[in-house]
Amino acid sequence: MNVAVMGAGAVGSSVLELAAEYGHTVTAMADSSSAVVDPGGLDATTVLDRKNAEGVVGSADPEDALEAEYDVLVEATPTTLGDAEPGFGHLRTALERDRHVVLANKGPVAERYGDVRELEAESEGEVRFEATVGGAIPVLSTIESFGPDQITTVRGVLNGTANFILTRMQNEGLSYEHVLAEAQDLGVAEADPSFDVEGTDAALKFVIVANVLRDGAELTLDDATVEGIHELPASALDLAEEDGQTIRLIGEVTEDGVRVGPRLIPENSALAVSGTQNIVQFETTYAGSLYNSGRGAGGPETATAVFADIGHLE
Repeated sequence: MNVAVMGAGAVGSSVLELAAEYGHTVTAMADSSSAVVDPGGLDATTVLDRKNAEGVVGSADPEDALEAEYDVLVEATPTTLGDAEPGFGHLRTALERDRHVVLANKGPVAERYGDVRELEAESEGEVRFEATVGGAIPVLSTIESFGPDQITTVRGVLNGTANFILTRMQNEGLSYEHVLAEAQDLGVAEADPSFDVEGTDAALKFVIVANVLRDGAELTLDDATVEGIHELPASALDLAEEDGQTIRLIGEVTEDGVRVGPRLIPENSALAVSGTQNIVQFETTYAGSLYNSGRGAGGPETATAVFADIGHLE
């Protein structure tokens, strides 16, 4: 299929680099200030070398990428809250052109789910968004396969940065501030880590899960109860360890809504994953508890979820 990519960060760049391996052609790509369009297909090395050297992917306007010829628009710009722009606007433009949309950007389906579904209903295009939850971990496709009515609860660890920090704090007895600085040096945490450590990123993902499970609920971040790890003292982890437990930033979707916060769990629990690993537990009506785990972030990992969605559209 022909693909246009909005966003030239880690995920967008990985989609461009890996598209040919999945049998697809990227005909257009845009970053925040520029675009490059070639109906015959972009050369990934040329585009990304220019991005690294000049800070732009091309000399065209970003709108030119939206107006290019493509079958699927991959929306991989940074997640924003509230109106979810510019990602939502990109999605709207593609659907109005009867094109498919694959989201890596959480904003549209975490903040404007009802609007997305309304636009989709009026279009010949379809919207898929596996990549918005858990990177390469098949969270939404598991719900799709079982059927939302067969899954009663979803819980788990869906932020690698917070999990890395908590793991290091417990294993090494280090303070939050020390481990955060270490995570930033390693590239595990952003220069501004608030989205991760305050629980916002995980909450957005669980809001998306809730919207899929309870289609029609149209929840947003404001509907979630969210607590982060940024005020958690190292002594709390020490006390937990003395009792054979640990602390993880756990999110869950139940009949009562969406909650994210630090939770005490047994050290041998399946949810006590280490480092940047993520894990999701599905409570099902007839199959008991199911678990999916793996790397929940990263450019190539998340790109695999994008291509899985594109595969469903073929």
